[in-house]
Amino acid sequence: ENTKVFPLFTSLKDDDSGDHEQDQGSSKDSEKEKNEDEDKEQNSSKRKMVVPGAGEHPLQFNYSFWYSRRTPGRPASTQSYEQNIKQIGSFASVEQFWRFYSHMIRPGDLTGHSDFHLFKEGIKPMWEDDANKMGGKWIIRLRKGLASRCWENLILAILGEQFMVGEEICGAVVSVRFQEDIISIWNKTASDQGTTARIRDTLRRVLNLPPNTIMEYKTHTDSINDIGRPHSIG
Repeated sequence: ENTKVFPLFTSLKDDDSGDHEQDQGSSKDSEKEKNEDEDKEQNSSKRKMVVPGAGEHPLQFNYSFWYSRRTPGRPASTQSYEQNIKQIGSFASVEQFWRFYSHMIRPGDLTGHSDFHLFKEGIKPMWEDDANKMGGKWIIRLRKGLASRCWENLILAILGEQFMVGEEICGAVVSVRFQEDIISIWNKTASDQGTTARIRDTLRRVLNLPPNTIMEYKTHTDSINDIGRPHSIG
């Protein structure tokens, strides 16, 4: 079934029902209320989860897009990072994904210290989150001009369950910087070498990376120990 889901992303990409235009406007109007509701509900096991619409193609897991931007030179702390990261929205189907993604700026067009995050719904893109704290991430540094294509290929592979590692994938981050861009994929269990190796090999394939591309695996524990670095990259 997983192999059937992946091609749908391409076939439904230009299927524009027009619904998302209205959704986009109303979401801006209710941004504050939504954030307040999420703050109240984030510790509740009865938190409402987004569901596929009638006739839509469900994903195996629900996901959320996040965005963050940081002023270079300022010391990073857990508190400042958490305040700086904004949830764009959540989706449960291929169609809902395209409604968000088709309106989002591509990473290659972002400026400054900006990050897009795609994480399973209920997982915050922070090292300290319960789902992330025992995990780690593969990090790939890209020369300018590659981030948009690599990011799209990566998130389509994640949503289409191309990595075949069960529930190990937590999410992915694209980090736009001045000299280079950085892509990373996070998994739950850093000590599971079989899983991290499979993620590495799949990552190399879906991004079509040259054989000499340097890929670094870093545990979140090591990242936390590196004081003064932002919480979503290597």
